[in-house]
Amino acid sequence: MTAPERILAQLFATLDRVAVAVSGGVDSMTLAHLVHRHHGSRAQMVHAVSPAVPAEATARVRAHAERHGWALALIDAGEFADPRYRANPVDRCYFCKNNLYRRIAGSFAGVVLSGTNTDDLGDYRPGLKAAAEHGVRHPFVEAGIAKSDIRVLAHALGLDDVAELPAAPCLASRIETGIGIDPDDLALADEVERRLRAALGAADVRCRITPRGVRLELGGDGLERLDAPPGAATRAAVEALIAESGRAFIGYAPYRRGSAFLRETPRG
Repeated sequence: MTAPERILAQLFATLDRVAVAVSGGVDSMTLAHLVHRHHGSRAQMVHAVSPAVPAEATARVRAHAERHGWALALIDAGEFADPRYRANPVDRCYFCKNNLYRRIAGSFAGVVLSGTNTDDLGDYRPGLKAAAEHGVRHPFVEAGIAKSDIRVLAHALGLDDVAELPAAPCLASRIETGIGIDPDDLALADEVERRLRAALGAADVRCRITPRGVRLELGGDGLERLDAPPGAATRAAVEALIAESGRAFIGYAPYRRGSAFLRETPRG
């Protein structure tokens, strides 16, 4: 057992029943495996199915639950019934997490756990306020564990498919602040990104919805690979998808983390 695992095991030993919010990313997936190893059937894994959650993430959670014997519940967190979330304000994440944690805390016994890590504390994260209001605990933060440590833990647990997952915030993060969250836009972003990742292998792919139109951001050597097979064919296909959506295509750009998030909501 690694040192971080020992610290986490000591923390888990102080808890009886727990409910883990599992999004499908490396942080929450690794936490779910660690909690399951310690608490077994007493640990409830909870995954919110939503237009803002990539289908690949839901499939990953279900596959791991079946393979490893998790107690898994799929829920509707209800954020799309909240007009404050749908308006996509600068603190949209607060309303998302408030709905999620309220639903989990109201439906399952025990302490709610999240995969938040110490790297997250340096960002603007209004969802952390919602977590505090609902008594959510963050084991990785309490143990002083960063994202890089979580990837090491995932490898140590034999979760190689999880360990190298790229950062994957919810699909709503693709919609520029102030543009209403629409399930059709989220589905477009998900499909475009899925096709580009499959063809280009770029770890970071973002389909940004802006007031001017759709901008596609590619990390690594993704931009260079667009004009070579199979990138060229995929390029034409995703541009056609965007045209069919009724939104303008405004071009490609290097990946820039959080570029759709504006601290000041645009006017007009």
